[in-house]
Amino acid sequence: MDTLELIKLYRAGDLEAKDRVVLDNVGLVWSIVRRFSNRGYDMEDLFQIGTIGMIKAIEKFDYSFGVKFSTYAVPMITGEIKRFLRDDGLIKVSRTLKETATKIRALREMYNNTYGRDPTLDDIERELEVGREEIVMAFESSVEVESLHKTIYQGDGNAIFLIDKLAETKDENENIVDRIALQEIIDSLGDKEKEIIKQRYYNNKTQTDIAKTLGISQVQVSRIEKRVLQEMREKLGA
Repeated sequence: MDTLELIKLYRAGDLEAKDRVVLDNVGLVWSIVRRFSNRGYDMEDLFQIGTIGMIKAIEKFDYSFGVKFSTYAVPMITGEIKRFLRDDGLIKVSRTLKETATKIRALREMYNNTYGRDPTLDDIERELEVGREEIVMAFESSVEVESLHKTIYQGDGNAIFLIDKLAETKDENENIVDRIALQEIIDSLGDKEKEIIKQRYYNNKTQTDIAKTLGISQVQVSRIEKRVLQEMREKLGA
Protein backbone atom coordinates (compact mmCIF):
# COMPACT_ATOMS: atom_id res chain seq x y z
CA MET A 1 0.00 0.00 0.00
CA ASP A 2 1.48 3.38 -0.99
CA THR A 3 1.87 6.43 1.21
CA LEU A 4 -1.09 8.37 -0.15
CA GLU A 5 -3.44 5.45 0.47
CA LEU A 6 -2.14 5.12 4.02
CA ILE A 7 -2.70 8.84 4.65
CA LYS A 8 -6.26 8.50 3.38
CA LEU A 9 -6.82 5.60 5.79
CA TYR A 10 -5.41 7.67 8.65
CA ARG A 11 -7.73 10.56 7.78
CA ALA A 12 -10.56 8.05 7.91
CA GLY A 13 -9.63 7.13 11.48
CA ASP A 14 -7.03 4.36 11.10
CA LEU A 15 -4.29 5.45 13.53
CA GLU A 16 -2.09 2.49 12.63
CA ALA A 17 -1.92 3.82 9.07
CA LYS A 18 -0.12 6.92 10.35
CA ASP A 19 2.43 4.74 12.14
CA ARG A 20 2.98 2.85 8.89
CA VAL A 21 3.72 6.11 7.04
CA VAL A 22 6.23 7.12 9.71
CA LEU A 23 7.93 3.70 9.60
CA ASP A 24 8.02 3.70 5.80
CA ASN A 25 9.78 7.08 5.86
CA VAL A 26 12.34 6.45 8.60
CA GLY A 27 15.10 6.50 5.98
CA LEU A 28 13.96 9.91 4.75
CA VAL A 29 14.08 11.36 8.29
CA TRP A 30 17.56 9.94 8.89
CA SER A 31 18.84 11.32 5.58
CA ILE A 32 17.86 14.82 6.75
CA VAL A 33 19.10 14.31 10.31
CA ARG A 34 22.58 13.43 8.98
CA ARG A 35 22.85 16.92 7.51
CA PHE A 36 23.01 18.23 11.08
CA SER A 37 25.52 15.67 12.37
CA ASN A 38 28.17 18.31 13.11
CA ARG A 39 25.99 20.43 15.40
CA GLY A 40 27.05 18.66 18.61
CA TYR A 41 23.66 17.08 19.31
CA ASP A 42 22.79 13.44 19.82
CA MET A 43 21.59 12.04 16.52
CA GLU A 44 18.78 10.10 18.16
CA ASP A 45 17.46 13.33 19.69
CA LEU A 46 17.47 15.03 16.29
CA PHE A 47 15.78 11.99 14.79
CA GLN A 48 12.96 12.34 17.31
CA ILE A 49 12.59 16.02 16.40
CA GLY A 50 12.63 15.12 12.71
CA THR A 51 9.91 12.54 13.31
CA ILE A 52 7.73 15.27 14.79
CA GLY A 53 8.18 17.15 11.50
CA MET A 54 7.19 13.98 9.63
CA ILE A 55 4.01 13.64 11.68
CA LYS A 56 3.15 17.30 11.02
CA ALA A 57 3.62 16.64 7.31
CA ILE A 58 1.20 13.71 7.51
CA GLU A 59 -1.32 15.88 9.35
CA LYS A 60 -1.10 18.82 6.93
CA PHE A 61 -0.49 17.13 3.57
CA ASP A 62 -3.00 18.24 0.94
CA TYR A 63 -3.56 16.05 -2.12
CA SER A 64 -4.28 19.15 -4.20
CA PHE A 65 -0.60 20.12 -3.91
CA GLY A 66 0.07 17.74 -6.78
CA VAL A 67 3.46 16.69 -5.36
CA LYS A 68 4.90 13.54 -3.86
CA PHE A 69 4.49 13.24 -0.10
CA SER A 70 8.27 13.07 0.32
CA THR A 71 8.64 16.37 -1.56
CA TYR A 72 6.25 18.00 0.92
CA ALA A 73 7.73 16.25 3.97
CA VAL A 74 11.39 17.21 3.46
CA PRO A 75 10.99 20.96 4.23
CA MET A 76 8.66 20.13 7.14
CA ILE A 77 11.23 17.79 8.71
CA THR A 78 14.11 20.17 8.03
CA GLY A 79 12.17 23.12 9.43
CA GLU A 80 11.33 21.28 12.63
CA ILE A 81 14.99 20.43 13.26
CA LYS A 82 16.13 23.98 12.46
CA ARG A 83 13.55 25.44 14.85
CA PHE A 84 14.79 23.13 17.58
CA LEU A 85 18.39 24.19 17.01
CA ARG A 86 17.49 27.88 17.01
CA ASP A 87 15.19 27.69 20.03
CA ASP A 88 17.72 25.63 21.97
CA GLY A 89 20.06 28.56 21.62
CA LEU A 90 23.30 26.69 22.31
CA ILE A 91 24.21 25.69 18.78
CA LYS A 92 27.63 24.08 18.79
CA VAL A 93 29.63 25.01 15.75
CA SER A 94 32.75 23.12 14.73
CA ARG A 95 36.00 24.98 14.04
CA THR A 96 35.90 23.70 10.46
CA LEU A 97 32.50 25.29 9.85
CA LYS A 98 33.66 28.58 11.34
CA GLU A 99 36.69 28.56 9.05
CA THR A 100 34.50 27.74 6.05
CA ALA A 101 32.12 30.58 6.91
CA THR A 102 35.07 32.99 7.10
CA LYS A 103 36.36 31.81 3.70
CA ILE A 104 32.90 32.18 2.15
CA ARG A 105 32.60 35.76 3.42
CA ALA A 106 36.01 36.58 1.93
CA LEU A 107 35.04 34.92 -1.36
CA ARG A 108 31.77 36.87 -1.50
CA GLU A 109 33.63 40.13 -1.02
CA MET A 110 36.11 39.22 -3.74
CA TYR A 111 33.35 38.23 -6.21
CA ASN A 112 31.35 41.38 -5.51
CA ASN A 113 34.43 43.55 -6.01
CA THR A 114 35.56 41.69 -9.13
CA TYR A 115 32.33 40.57 -10.84
CA GLY A 116 29.67 42.68 -9.11
CA ARG A 117 27.74 39.62 -7.89
CA ASP A 118 27.63 36.94 -5.21
CA PRO A 119 29.34 33.63 -6.03
CA THR A 120 27.04 30.73 -6.92
CA LEU A 121 27.14 27.45 -5.03
CA ASP A 122 29.17 26.04 -7.93
CA ASP A 123 31.65 28.90 -7.56
CA ILE A 124 32.02 28.31 -3.83
CA GLU A 125 32.37 24.53 -4.28
CA ARG A 126 35.06 25.02 -6.90
CA GLU A 127 37.00 27.76 -5.12
CA LEU A 128 36.91 26.28 -1.61
CA GLU A 129 36.64 22.58 -2.54
CA VAL A 130 33.81 21.92 -0.06
CA GLY A 131 30.42 20.24 -0.48
CA ARG A 132 27.10 22.07 -0.73
CA GLU A 133 25.83 20.78 2.61
CA GLU A 134 28.88 22.22 4.36
CA ILE A 135 28.41 25.53 2.53
CA VAL A 136 24.81 25.88 3.72
CA MET A 137 25.75 24.78 7.24
CA ALA A 138 28.52 27.38 7.27
CA PHE A 139 26.06 30.11 6.30
CA GLU A 140 23.73 29.08 9.11
CA SER A 141 26.49 28.76 11.71
CA SER A 142 28.20 32.07 11.00
CA VAL A 143 26.63 33.66 14.07
CA GLU A 144 28.18 32.53 17.33
CA VAL A 145 25.61 32.70 20.15
CA GLU A 146 26.49 34.27 23.49
CA SER A 147 23.99 35.77 25.91
CA LEU A 148 21.12 36.87 23.67
CA HIS A 149 20.64 39.99 25.77
CA LYS A 150 24.28 41.02 25.85
CA THR A 151 24.55 44.79 25.16
CA ILE A 152 26.66 45.37 22.05
CA TYR A 153 25.97 49.09 21.71
CA GLN A 154 24.86 51.78 24.14
CA GLY A 155 24.05 55.28 23.00
CA ASP A 156 21.54 58.01 23.79
CA GLY A 157 20.12 55.78 26.49
CA ASN A 158 19.04 53.13 23.93
CA ALA A 159 20.78 49.76 24.14
CA ILE A 160 21.15 47.42 21.18
CA PHE A 161 21.24 43.79 22.27
CA LEU A 162 22.93 40.82 20.62
CA ILE A 163 19.54 39.25 19.83
CA ASP A 164 18.77 42.25 17.56
CA LYS A 165 22.01 41.74 15.61
CA LEU A 166 21.48 37.98 15.36
CA ALA A 167 18.08 38.46 13.75
CA GLU A 168 19.56 40.80 11.13
CA THR A 169 22.47 38.45 10.36
CA LYS A 170 20.28 35.34 10.22
CA ASP A 171 17.93 37.01 7.75
CA GLU A 172 20.89 38.14 5.62
CA ASN A 173 22.41 34.65 5.52
CA GLU A 174 19.09 32.99 4.68
CA ASN A 175 18.51 35.54 1.91
CA ILE A 176 21.95 34.79 0.45
CA VAL A 177 21.26 31.05 0.40
CA ASP A 178 17.81 31.63 -1.12
CA ARG A 179 19.21 33.89 -3.85
CA ILE A 180 21.89 31.38 -4.78
CA ALA A 181 19.40 28.49 -4.81
CA LEU A 182 16.89 30.51 -6.87
CA GLN A 183 19.48 31.43 -9.49
CA GLU A 184 20.56 27.81 -9.84
CA ILE A 185 16.95 26.70 -10.31
CA ILE A 186 16.46 29.34 -13.02
CA ASP A 187 19.68 28.25 -14.73
CA SER A 188 18.38 24.67 -14.85
CA LEU A 189 15.22 25.64 -16.78
CA GLY A 190 14.74 25.10 -20.50
CA ASP A 191 15.22 28.06 -22.83
CA LYS A 192 11.50 28.79 -23.19
CA GLU A 193 10.75 28.46 -19.46
CA LYS A 194 13.78 30.60 -18.57
CA GLU A 195 12.73 33.31 -21.04
CA ILE A 196 9.19 33.42 -19.65
CA ILE A 197 10.40 33.80 -16.05
CA LYS A 198 12.96 36.40 -17.07
CA GLN A 199 10.44 38.49 -19.01
CA ARG A 200 7.68 38.17 -16.37
CA TYR A 201 9.68 38.78 -13.20
CA TYR A 202 12.76 40.69 -14.30
CA ASN A 203 11.40 42.76 -17.19
CA ASN A 204 7.77 43.00 -15.91
CA LYS A 205 6.27 41.91 -19.24
CA THR A 206 2.66 40.73 -19.48
CA GLN A 207 1.79 37.19 -20.53
CA THR A 208 0.30 38.60 -23.74
CA ASP A 209 3.54 40.43 -24.62
CA ILE A 210 5.59 37.30 -23.97
CA ALA A 211 3.22 35.18 -26.05
CA LYS A 212 3.71 37.49 -29.04
CA THR A 213 7.49 37.40 -28.65
CA LEU A 214 7.65 33.60 -28.40
CA GLY A 215 4.97 32.93 -31.00
CA ILE A 216 2.71 30.96 -28.67
CA SER A 217 -0.66 31.64 -27.05
CA GLN A 218 -1.20 33.55 -23.80
CA VAL A 219 -2.79 30.42 -22.36
CA GLN A 220 0.39 28.44 -23.05
CA VAL A 221 2.49 31.12 -21.36
CA SER A 222 0.18 31.03 -18.34
CA ARG A 223 0.38 27.23 -18.06
CA ILE A 224 4.17 27.16 -18.40
CA GLU A 225 4.57 29.97 -15.85
CA LYS A 226 2.28 28.23 -13.35
CA ARG A 227 4.10 24.90 -13.75
CA VAL A 228 7.56 26.45 -13.43
CA LEU A 229 6.61 28.45 -10.34
CA GLN A 230 5.22 25.31 -8.70
CA GLU A 231 8.44 23.42 -9.44
CA MET A 232 10.52 26.29 -8.06
CA ARG A 233 8.47 26.41 -4.84
CA GLU A 234 8.95 22.67 -4.37
CA LYS A 235 12.71 22.85 -4.92
CA LEU A 236 13.03 25.79 -2.51
CA GLY A 237 10.85 24.08 0.08
CA ALA A 238 8.51 27.05 0.12
